[in-house]
Formats: sequence, structure tokens, C-alpha cells
Amino acid sequence: MKEIMAIIRPKQMTRTKEVLAALGFPALTAWRVLGRGKQKGLAGEVSFEVHPELMKQGGGMKFVPKRFISLVVEDEDVPLVVAAIIKVNRTGEIGDGRIFVCPVDDAARIRTQERSSEAIS
Repeated sequence: MKEIMAIIRPKQMTRTKEVLAALGFPALTAWRVLGRGKQKGLAGEVSFEVHPELMKQGGGMKFVPKRFISLVVEDEDVPLVVAAIIKVNRTGEIGDGRIFVCPVDDAARIRTQERSSEAIS
């Protein structure tokens, strides 16, 4: 099993959930997060007015609103899920996000005590 973690633009969250659900991966966890990449924040990513004086201090915003999603899938499903997230979220512009894939040693469903693959299906 693998955990797929993706940091995406907030406006792409609904479409990302729809596509993953249509592919058979409706279960995920999502957080509202703040972050930045090498560009140190994009003022165009936020939907509120930025005071001009703030933009002069350090060349941009410190952090940008993003969405962080996490889901655990079987090893063989990783390419499909990663490709779907990329397809939905890729604009070709700075700030499209990142995807990380990490191993998962075990999983347990609390209610039924199912383990491993049965716990994530």
C-alpha cells in the first residue's frame, strides 16, 4: 500500500474529488493549508485584496492557501491516481502543486478491526 499526498490549488479541490471518486477512490482526507514554493508565494492565488505596502516587503506573500489531500491505495493503483491528480491540476503555471508517494506498512479499520488491504477498501 502507498499513501498519496497532494498539495493542490483550492479551486481544483472539487474537480479532484469528483475525478478520484469516478475512478473508484472516494475516500480521502483533506486539509486547508498554507504554504509556498520556490517563488515564495503568489499574490494572484488569493481572493482577498493585498495591501500594496505588504507587496513591497520581501517580494510577495509569505504563504499561499492550498489544499492538502491524502489517500491510501494499493501499489498497483498509484500510477492511475497520480496521473488523475496531475491531469486535473496541471495548468503549466507556477503553483500547480506537488504529489508525494510514501509506503504504508499497515492499516487497520477501527470499527471492524480489518487489517491491511481490507482496511482501505
